[in-house]
Amino acid sequence: MADAAATGRVQGVTGTIWVYVPRRPKIGDRRVDRTQKEDVVRSLNQTFQDAAAVVVTHYSGLTVAEINDLRVQMRQAGANFRVTKNRLARLALADTPYAPLTDMFTGPTAIAFADDVVAPAKVAVNFAKGNEKLIVLGGAMGQTLLDAEGVKGLATLPSLDELRGKIVGLIQAPATKVAGVLQAPAGQLARVMSAYAEKGEAA
Repeated sequence: MADAAATGRVQGVTGTIWVYVPRRPKIGDRRVDRTQKEDVVRSLNQTFQDAAAVVVTHYSGLTVAEINDLRVQMRQAGANFRVTKNRLARLALADTPYAPLTDMFTGPTAIAFADDVVAPAKVAVNFAKGNEKLIVLGGAMGQTLLDAEGVKGLATLPSLDELRGKIVGLIQAPATKVAGVLQAPAGQLARVMSAYAEKGEAA
């Protein structure tokens, strides 16, 4: 039998009929819910304040196992993947460098973010290549707004760890190899250095 506090009793000719009456939330319940939402907004706001780059995605159709797999790949690259509630995310974006992303937060949205400007883009783009249910909408490096193609371009650059490895390799390499690297296309070198320079200025 249902909890009497949540039922109403109707006396009829054939007997007693129990009718379910939904319990109204108590004032205390609403206060807890509001506090939880405030905590989420505060946490997201701190994420947007600290991140060197943010990538916004749609994850509609991804299974729990697929989302967990993506999260593992993000963590291995030094990034994070978080499903967001759009209204709370839009509130959290206020007064952060990522406020221009507000209009992207519609539908089933999740964000990838990291201290490394390349890592979240690289993992998200590579995952989306193998699973069309993840859609890259766009993103930003601080106040530099990126569309989907911009995120894909960012994903082609070496990550911070990769760049460190190349620098160590250069230190240990013969002078002829160093000269060859320095002759690489100026545009590629400029993109890499610019991306990490923006991160340094934001820190």
